[in-house]
Amino acid sequence: MSDSSLLLIAAGGVALLLLLILKAKVQPFVALVVVSIGVALAAGVPAGELVATIEEGMGSTLGHIATIIALGAMVGRIIELSGGAASLAYSLIERFGDKRTPLALTAAGFLLGIPVFFEVGLIILMPIAYGVARASRKPLLVYALPMGAAMLTVHAFLPPHPGAVAAAVALGADQGWILLFGIPLTAVVILLGYLIARRMTRREYPMTPEVKELVYGEQAEAPSDGSVENPPSFGMVVALIVTPILLILLGTIGNNTLAEGSYPRAVLTVLGAPMVALLVAVALAAYFLGHRRGWSRGHIGEVMGSAIPGVAMVILIAGAGGVFGKVLVKTGIGDAVADILDKTGLPLLALAFAMTMLLRAVQGSTTVALVTTAGVITPLVARADLSPQQLALVCLAMGAGGLSLSHINDAGYWMFSKLVGLEVGAALRTWTVLVTMMGVAGFLLTGLLWQVV
Repeated sequence: MSDSSLLLIAAGGVALLLLLILKAKVQPFVALVVVSIGVALAAGVPAGELVATIEEGMGSTLGHIATIIALGAMVGRIIELSGGAASLAYSLIERFGDKRTPLALTAAGFLLGIPVFFEVGLIILMPIAYGVARASRKPLLVYALPMGAAMLTVHAFLPPHPGAVAAAVALGADQGWILLFGIPLTAVVILLGYLIARRMTRREYPMTPEVKELVYGEQAEAPSDGSVENPPSFGMVVALIVTPILLILLGTIGNNTLAEGSYPRAVLTVLGAPMVALLVAVALAAYFLGHRRGWSRGHIGEVMGSAIPGVAMVILIAGAGGVFGKVLVKTGIGDAVADILDKTGLPLLALAFAMTMLLRAVQGSTTVALVTTAGVITPLVARADLSPQQLALVCLAMGAGGLSLSHINDAGYWMFSKLVGLEVGAALRTWTVLVTMMGVAGFLLTGLLWQVV
């Protein structure tokens, strides 16, 4: 089949995917599987090989990411239900002082955003933002805007979040390098976002009456300290968040500095595998935040199990993205698309960012945008013969695209705007503009790092 025919099939597949998700409201997992089957058959994959192709794409993807996402969700769930999230936020507010409370909540969003999904983190921290807004009589947006943007930034850029993990697996990038570059990059982007948000919130935006009454009205609850009985300490929560990150980074450093075949390198390689690092974090969280605080083994098991339903569909979507990527490679569509992209003359980093941002803008989901872009650009990445550091930066550029243009087709946009009480226009002028500026800043920072790796 000619390249032009393959490109038409690819374009038709992406158009059908968007139509199913946006117009027909088909669940993204189902839409991705349906489109993958349709593209495979249209591109000439024999019927007898169709099921094997789908199973191979799903299996190879989920074999890498399902355990990582599930274990990361378990750590976040234990921190959440133990009272660790609220303890972290209030400890930061106390340390930063009243004048820097917005910065403290931004830091809480950054730290809590690593193990906790964006939507869950927003639900956990928003009541704390309500409390400090009521106590200070300042606009809620002063506290909520940089805090929410910080959590979305981590969600788009860093493992163990599903889009970042799926992109890393598809492109063959080392998650240790992604964290090594991504954590400082994300911190800088979040700080820039905080400074931009501080200027944005100098003017006051109208709030919906319901949220205004909830936050400032006579029936509004007075802010509490957010604690539960015997709450985890600030240091304990931070240590549990940082432990898997350090293990993964040590594994990457060991593989690049220690002699091959040496015992220390072997130990660090095992401990630094993302799955093992997160398994260690789960065990430590279960012991220090659960067992030592009086939770029974049965209750610990229930808490861990309660983390799975919330991430099951995300795992399946990532797996279906792997199926789509496998179909593109097997049919030759990936190489045909790579030829076209190569001829544009755009740098690979810019292509990765622009394609992810476009898909994010059109269909709304950061995760879907990342897994779809990864499937499309994988052949181009394979041709480029990139170093591990450059592969990590491509993933981070995609994360920058996934952060941008959160608007009316994004569930996270609606969740934030409703919790903060913003009308559509005000949310577009604040939330959408802020995260897009942060995404562009993140891409520019990856471009600067590209020059030195």
